[in-house]
Amino acid sequence: MLPTFSRRYFFYGTLAGALPRGGFGSTPSLKAAGYKSPNEKLNLAAIGAGGQPAGDLRGAHAGVENVVALADVDWVRGKESFERFPKATKYKDFRQMLDKQKDIDALIVAPPDHMHATCALACMQLGKHVYVEKPLTRTPWEARLLTLAAQKYNVATQMGNQGYSHDATRAACEILWSGEIGDVKEVHAWQGRPSWPQEMTKVAAPTPVPDTLDWDLWLGGAAFRPFTAGDDDYKAFVEKRNNGRPSDGFGFYLPFNWRGFYDFGSSLIGDWGVHILGPANWGLQLGPEHLISVECIKKDSLPAFTFPDELALKFEFGPRPGMPPVTVYWYHHAGGDAYLPPEMTAEQARKIPGQGPQVGPAGGGAGRGGGRGGPVTTSGYNCIFVGSKGYLGTSGRGEGVGLLPGSRWAEYKLPQPYLQRSPGASTGSNGTAHLRDWVRACKGGAPACSNFSIAGKYTEWLVLGAAAVHYEGKLLWDNAKGEVTNIKEANKWVKPTFRKGWELKV
Repeated sequence: MLPTFSRRYFFYGTLAGALPRGGFGSTPSLKAAGYKSPNEKLNLAAIGAGGQPAGDLRGAHAGVENVVALADVDWVRGKESFERFPKATKYKDFRQMLDKQKDIDALIVAPPDHMHATCALACMQLGKHVYVEKPLTRTPWEARLLTLAAQKYNVATQMGNQGYSHDATRAACEILWSGEIGDVKEVHAWQGRPSWPQEMTKVAAPTPVPDTLDWDLWLGGAAFRPFTAGDDDYKAFVEKRNNGRPSDGFGFYLPFNWRGFYDFGSSLIGDWGVHILGPANWGLQLGPEHLISVECIKKDSLPAFTFPDELALKFEFGPRPGMPPVTVYWYHHAGGDAYLPPEMTAEQARKIPGQGPQVGPAGGGAGRGGGRGGPVTTSGYNCIFVGSKGYLGTSGRGEGVGLLPGSRWAEYKLPQPYLQRSPGASTGSNGTAHLRDWVRACKGGAPACSNFSIAGKYTEWLVLGAAAVHYEGKLLWDNAKGEVTNIKEANKWVKPTFRKGWELKV
C-alpha cells in the first residue's frame, strides 16, 4: 500500500522549483520574448574553457547546439575546449567576447568563484542566458544580486548543482513531504578532507607569470597580488599534508587550489556542501528568509588567508509553512560518518544490497550506499535527516536516498511521484540532464530546476557559513537588510569590496 500523502506533500510539490508531473513543454510567452524555439540551435559560448567548464560545455552542446566562442584567461587550461571546438573564436577577455560576438545566445559561466557574479551579470545585462557553476557566487550579496538580475533581464538561468536533476533528490523530497519520517528538526551533512591544500602559513614567493596567462584578468575584481606558482616551502607543505606523497602538480593558486583561499573560494561548503545539502534545501524549503543564525562551532585553526582544514558549521532556521524550526549541521573534513542515529551502527544504517526501492542510476554518490559485508565501512550516506518518526539519508550530490536502518528501506514503498523527473537523469548522466534542462529553458521551455530564483536564495544562506568561519559565536541574520546584525565587521564577507572598474550593479 502506498503511503498516505500529507498536506505539505502537495503544497511543497507545487512550490518546490521543479515542475509537478506534466512536462517540460515550451512556454509561448517566453518565445515571444525572443527565446529560441525547441527546434532551433543555440549559439553557445563559455567563460572558462578547461576542466569543469569544458565538461559543462560538452553536456550543453550534446552534439546538437553550436559553439561559437570561448574565453579563458589561460590558454593552456583552455586548450581542451579550443581543440574540441576549433571553429569557435578564442578570447582571453570575456568582455571582448561579449562585445564582439553578437551571435551568442547562452553561456556556460565557470571561472573561479570570485568571478562568477561579475561574468554572469555582464552576460545577463546583454540578454544572454547563463548556466553558472556552483556555488552560484562566493558571497551572499552577490547571490542576491544575480537573483535580482535574472528577474530584471528575463533570461534562462541554472546553477550547476547537478544533483537537483537526479531522481533520488526528488524522491527524497517526496519522502519528506509524505510525512514518512515526521517533522525534521535536525540535518547532519559532511564531507571529507579538501583535495586542495589549506592552512599554509605564508604566501609562496612570486614567480614569473606564464606567457599564456593573463593574471590581472584572472584576479578580476579581487585585490591585486603577485602571481606565484609555488616555491620549495609550498611543495614541502603539500607533500607533508599528503603523507609523503609528491605534490599533485597544481600551483599555489591555479588551476584548482584557489578554492581554499578566502578571497577566491568558499572551500568545501561551497564546493561540495552545495551538492550534499541540495536535498535538504529543496525538501525542507530552506532559505535566507527563514535563517536565524549561522555559527562556526568547531575549527582546528584560523589561518591568515585560507580556510581551516577542519571545521563544523551550525545553521538555525525558523519554521516554514507546515514545518518546524530546523538546525542544519555541516562537518568539513569528517572521517567516516560524522553522524549516526543513536544506538545504530553503520552496518545497520546501510542499505541491504538489492532490497528496497532502486532510485535512479547507481553511478555517482548513489553507489556509496554500500552493502553489508562489502568493503564500505560507513553508512554510505553523507547527509542524514533526523525526524520525529525516523531517519532519511542521502548521498553524493543527492544521487542516493534511503531510510535508516537499511531494514526499513528494504520494506519501503516509495510515494507516488509528484515532481517531474528530468528527462535523461534516470538512464544516463544527471550532469548532462541538468545542462539540457537549462537548454530547454533557453528555448522557451519551463524554468530550469535550479534557476536563480531558487539557486540564489540557496547560495545566499549556504555561503554565509564561509563568513562565520572568521568569528566566535553566532552571526545573526537580518534577511530584509541582507546583513549580519550583531557583528558588523562580518558584513565584509557578506558583500565583497571590488577593485576600481569592477564594481557590480544590476
